[in-house]
Amino acid sequence: MLKPQDISLLKTSKNLLAFSGGADSTALFFLLLENEIPFDIAIVDYAIREQSKEEVSYAQEIALTYKKNCYVFTSEPIEKNFEARARKIRYDFFDELILAYSYDNLLTAHHLGDRLEWFLMQLSKGAGCAELSSLKSITKKENYNIIRPLLHVDKNELIAYLKTDDRKWFEDKTNEDLNIKRNEFRHLHVTPLLQKYKEGILKSFEYIDNDTDELIEEVDILHVKELYYFKRASHLKSDIYHIDKLLKTLGIMISSKVRGELRDLNETVISRKYAVAKTDEHIFIAPYISHVNMDKEFKERCRILKIPVKLRPYLFLNQDVLETMASL
Repeated sequence: MLKPQDISLLKTSKNLLAFSGGADSTALFFLLLENEIPFDIAIVDYAIREQSKEEVSYAQEIALTYKKNCYVFTSEPIEKNFEARARKIRYDFFDELILAYSYDNLLTAHHLGDRLEWFLMQLSKGAGCAELSSLKSITKKENYNIIRPLLHVDKNELIAYLKTDDRKWFEDKTNEDLNIKRNEFRHLHVTPLLQKYKEGILKSFEYIDNDTDELIEEVDILHVKELYYFKRASHLKSDIYHIDKLLKTLGIMISSKVRGELRDLNETVISRKYAVAKTDEHIFIAPYISHVNMDKEFKERCRILKIPVKLRPYLFLNQDVLETMASL
């Protein structure tokens, strides 16, 4: 079920599995064991369902049984914007573990249904080729890779695999709530399409990945404190793709309207939280501060250095970061 090239890569790496106790991550847990791939697990308890305590206990139980480290994080209650906030909490936790214990890869159990669900949701909102294909088998981060070794596998295959050895897993009852948009797409569109057209869908994603690899240029996203920056690509679509990806890690999901602003404007503010600015050579993203009393000397230096206006309040409060910008 795992591809030979993924097995070879993971066997020589230090891997952290994002675990939930659901069918997807449980199947990946046992597939990694079966292929003698080294890994530990990490699980987040969002403390909104009674069942989540059982899921954490199960994670700790199988980790102990198979001599794996199990890291647990219990979140504070999330009052609003649950999906985006939960994602940021989850990946901040993973980032901390990866930095602390020097993992090479974060493994997630996204499968073919997740990829088609993402594709259709982006398609319905208005998206280009890069956004439609952004859930890929490998995503390079600053210090590690996110690897999704099940993107070619249907969830029904994972469940059948678990049932073969009578493995235990948990069903999240909220996945049945059609008032949640992703559930609506999954139950009404994704499942029927995969039942009828799975092989064609797999082939289409292969073609899309090949086309996107030619469109999107790899960049190194660097940061100083909360200022992120990277060198501009030869075309704007690639830049917008990387801005979108970075903002997701910061808990911000951008709309088609915002993509238009990123295309047409040199400076814009996203969700009243982050300023995005283009210069001739770089893209900068920093926390947006609406107003700060900046002195004349600072303003004049920013003018000489051609610092984008919407970045200046943040830089005034973090003048050591300005020195980094000045050196680029």
